Amino acid sequence: MTEARRRRGTAARLSGRRGEVVAALWLMAKGYRILGFRHRLPQGEIDLLATRGRVLVAVEVKARTSIEAALEAVTPGQRQRLRRALRAYAARRPRLATAEVRLDLLALAPGRFPRHIRGAWSEDDDS
Repeated sequence: MTEARRRRGTAARLSGRRGEVVAALWLMAKGYRILGFRHRLPQGEIDLLATRGRVLVAVEVKARTSIEAALEAVTPGQRQRLRRALRAYAARRPRLATAEVRLDLLALAPGRFPRHIRGAWSEDDDS
């Protein structure tokens, strides 16, 4: 691996982590409780896990130039894995076993406020 490629990878990871912190703060200001960052499950990794009331949310954080680009950046296969991971997480926790599960997007764009899209993808979008 070249040094330039290694630096780009490091910069991308740092940018992603900063974006996740911004997203978590934005969600907390809206009343969400953050359960975890980059939660790894056999089914996939969830950027942010959060709850609000009886809703368990997997939040995908994307930094792009537009909301449309952020929505398109998450493929149907990724959405299916996220949904499976979220359901598996909820099933192992009695308090969350009956919670409504939802996939949200938090899009970040330079010079703009974060944009939180609740239920960004329905299961019908994954086929």
